[in-house]
Amino acid sequence: MKIALLSDIHANRQALEACLAHARTQDAQQFALLGDLVNYGADPVAVVEQCMALAERGAIVLQGNHDVLAIAPPARMENLSDLCAPWTHAQLSPAHRAFLSALPLTARRDTALFVHASADNPERWHYITDTTAAERSMRAASQIDPAIRHIFSGHVHIQALYFLTTTAKLMRFVPEPGVPVPVPTHRRWLAVVGAVGQPRDGDPRAAYALFDTDAAQITFHRVPYDHAGAAAASRAAALPSYFADRLEQGR
Repeated sequence: MKIALLSDIHANRQALEACLAHARTQDAQQFALLGDLVNYGADPVAVVEQCMALAERGAIVLQGNHDVLAIAPPARMENLSDLCAPWTHAQLSPAHRAFLSALPLTARRDTALFVHASADNPERWHYITDTTAAERSMRAASQIDPAIRHIFSGHVHIQALYFLTTTAKLMRFVPEPGVPVPVPTHRRWLAVVGAVGQPRDGDPRAAYALFDTDAAQITFHRVPYDHAGAAAASRAAALPSYFADRLEQGR
């Protein structure tokens, strides 16, 4: 089975539609949406309704920290993320917010664990930006079930692959888009799949990954999309200009 791994959509309808279309050309049979469906972007309703439709067809859909912000915006605005949350909350219907509120923090499928941030206390939204953080997540996943061999995460917005060598040393690998990477089950792997809706590596193309369970391979993809249109929608919604600029620059 081929599972498309999409995270950090951030209410970016154009990027989500492009990644879903691309995944289908790659014969994706299952979808896993790893959280942060909303906030930052201009189309939270369209994105949530698309995710609800995918969930009805059997997709894995997880809750991220920005989904929590959209459900219950903070009373005190401390950063730009907080400023977007009340606007996003107001766009969503009670049914949309109920859907986001009911989403789980983790999901299991065979030897795979899906989580928005880290398997180490997923509700605390730890970032996996280095081997130390990756090791904590791997250790926590092993405590959940020693049979887990693949952990799939988002949250960081930059693609990376971590793995344990035969000498139990943890290594970080920067994947090349479109090149399949073997991820055999005799090792443990942690993939950070990147951001569909808000890449932050200087490349504005949307990011997702495709896991082939039969071949034991993961392929990281970058997908061109109408980021100018997404930025224009953000400006038309009168969201902070920073977010439109970020879409255009991929930062």
